[in-house]
Amino acid sequence: MPSLPRDNDILKGPSPMTLPRGSFFSRRLLLGAVTAVLPLTAARAQQAPLAMRPALDPLPPGWTSAEVIDLWTGDAPNGPFKAQPAPADFPPVFFRNVERPGLHVFRPQTSNGSAVLIIPGGAYTFVVGTHEGAATAEALAALGYTAFVLIHRLPAEGWTSPWDVPLQDAQRAVRLIRANAGRLGYRADRVAALGYSAGGHLAASLATGYAEPVYEPRDEIDRQDARPSAVGLIYPVIALEAPYTNPQSAVSLLGEAPDPAIVARRSPASHVSAETPPAFLVHALDDTAVPPENTLMMLAALRQAGVKAEAHLFQEGGHGFGLGPTNGSGGQWLTLFDLWLARALTTGPAV
Repeated sequence: MPSLPRDNDILKGPSPMTLPRGSFFSRRLLLGAVTAVLPLTAARAQQAPLAMRPALDPLPPGWTSAEVIDLWTGDAPNGPFKAQPAPADFPPVFFRNVERPGLHVFRPQTSNGSAVLIIPGGAYTFVVGTHEGAATAEALAALGYTAFVLIHRLPAEGWTSPWDVPLQDAQRAVRLIRANAGRLGYRADRVAALGYSAGGHLAASLATGYAEPVYEPRDEIDRQDARPSAVGLIYPVIALEAPYTNPQSAVSLLGEAPDPAIVARRSPASHVSAETPPAFLVHALDDTAVPPENTLMMLAALRQAGVKAEAHLFQEGGHGFGLGPTNGSGGQWLTLFDLWLARALTTGPAV
């Protein structure tokens, strides 16, 4: 009696050594294989595009009603600020000309005892307030986190040593969040940071440069530790040089012809150590604005240093997808981050 063909034999066609040519059995198998493939091919041809959450919607009411904590008492360091002209049609939900950086606070109905600093992207040219800011904060608050959206200063708006300015704001933000833990109802040793795109570069810089003395201490708040307990890096800019950097982010942060020493100083993968907090990384493999090699090089540095890390590479999503598509696997990353963060904040070393 002839042996049954393997799956790959069916796709190639029956072998005359196993199924007699013209037999009912061989025709039945071939017909079944063809009819099984046809619906699959048709389904792929009719596949719906990814349903992305909008980036240009108005800011939600929660943004207006949120408590705002100014980062600095008095003028921010490295001044003076110089406002830059913006196009007349520039979206008002993308923030530019940030003279007074601050934290917008989104509080949960019931706290899980943890806080997350959210650093939106914007190529260090603006700060996204919508899907990478308010929408992420609302989603995290719904999970029990006290969420803080950082609207940080932008390097090219008059500040001296512009490559230090975003990190100054990020360090101060973590210290402020820790200082307000008792008042706002979470633990000071459970403060994570989550950054998108250029905000991912800033979160990675914070994770590796939390102790870098980029500003003179001003008050008791600056006695707080600026090291985040964990970080989420979502399609992050990590490289600041070709071929993998995002050119606009690099130029906005460093200028047109930066000193190689400053480039090296602001390249976070080069500064990962055993003290770097655990990291969660997300990237789409079809991202052409910030190639996925950025996440891969950061992951390699984390593994080399023995830092706990988890990475998710999604087949599709492009760049700037925020919370991800509602009809694609990339839309599940926040659920994965929540599960990962709960373990990272309870099993990692206390800050």
